[in-house]
Amino acid sequence: MLVLVAPGQGAQTPGFLTPWLDLPGAADRLGAWSEELGLDLVHYGTKADAEEIRDTAVAQPLLVAAGLLSAAALGDIAPDAVAGHSVGEITAAAFAGVLDDTAALRLVRARGLAMAEAAAVTRTGMSALLGGSPETTVPHLEKLGLTPANVNGAGQIVAAGTLEQLAALEADKPEGVRRVVPLTVAGAFHTHHMAPAVAKLEEAAKALTPADPKVPYVSNKDGETVASGADVVTRLVGQVANPVRWDLCMETFQRLGATALVEVCPGGTLTGIAKRALPGVRTLALKTPDDLDAARELIAEHAGADAAA
Repeated sequence: MLVLVAPGQGAQTPGFLTPWLDLPGAADRLGAWSEELGLDLVHYGTKADAEEIRDTAVAQPLLVAAGLLSAAALGDIAPDAVAGHSVGEITAAAFAGVLDDTAALRLVRARGLAMAEAAAVTRTGMSALLGGSPETTVPHLEKLGLTPANVNGAGQIVAAGTLEQLAALEADKPEGVRRVVPLTVAGAFHTHHMAPAVAKLEEAAKALTPADPKVPYVSNKDGETVASGADVVTRLVGQVANPVRWDLCMETFQRLGATALVEVCPGGTLTGIAKRALPGVRTLALKTPDDLDAARELIAEHAGADAAA
């Protein structure tokens, strides 16, 4: 039973799309998407520096485009379930057939712009906490005025808030936390700081005509599978100001009987978490086209395998 997943913001690195554009048709596809969005995805994916692609309005469309491009390079695949982390949920919505590629990119363009505008109001950010337990970490974060914005499982929670609050966290770590690692994002996503973006995204969503998912779509909101395309879009809108519960998504993967997990480009983050949280589940991250053959083999072996009811 194969789960196809898409990473969220912070997974991008300078030049990460360069090798992908050598694939037949990839540069043309990315060029067409760039024209559609009024955003030079080719430049940002190949030549831009780390600071340029840290910009929320750039990073989010770039990540969705990368996910769509790398999944297309796999060929005609049929995952048994799909999910995405944060902005990766829009990529997953395209995988599930809820949105076509163009609609997904238009929505993520609106999302990135709205969240960048909300982030500009107050200097905010996010930091990953490695180690510790939710039982001790969450109350400690709340004491400091921070939000547990991503509960990722496998001993990782991401805190979000003002830069002053994050500095206080660095000086006063929760019990059991080994390290606090600042993330390459430009705002406190999935918190009340993003509330202004929700209204703008609601407006953008009115232009969508979502279809119902063709495969189980696992939602960040509560780890549940969502059967209605309209419900998927509603969740995508509200998600920007609410925590990501990736831990609950992985519990659902287990319940469904997952035996393999493939993470689209720029892969690595979610497979790393899965290796710790889902023992026995085969994982593969698409980082460069060199990973495609191994991914196809894994997909052929696991897609369509019997899953738990």
